[in-house]
Amino acid sequence: MLEPTKKRPTEIELRFKGPENKRNDAVEALRQMGFVAVGDAGGASWREDFPGLVENEAGTYLAGARHREGLTQRQLAEKSGIPQRHISEMENGKRTIGKETAKKLAAMLRVDYRVFL
Repeated sequence: MLEPTKKRPTEIELRFKGPENKRNDAVEALRQMGFVAVGDAGGASWREDFPGLVENEAGTYLAGARHREGLTQRQLAEKSGIPQRHISEMENGKRTIGKETAKKLAAMLRVDYRVFL
């Protein structure tokens, strides 16, 4: 027999306008009710939460931009003239992305080339 699934609590975001001198009191009251500040929810930044992405940030951007455009590595290679194995190596952090290559890829993927550097 199937067991009922547990419902996850609904997440909401609150914004308030009021006197600055009451801000800390309001935040503390909400914390006591189980709320967390948006900045507190997952750490100081995404870089702390996903250290693996920081090691290969340019490759992650490349793979994400390629997927957003609906292209395979092979299709991107054909359009850009960059060998497919080089694209794979860049996405996996085994090859750096030089400035000229970044400009070619950026033109194909409609992004600013600096995200790859």
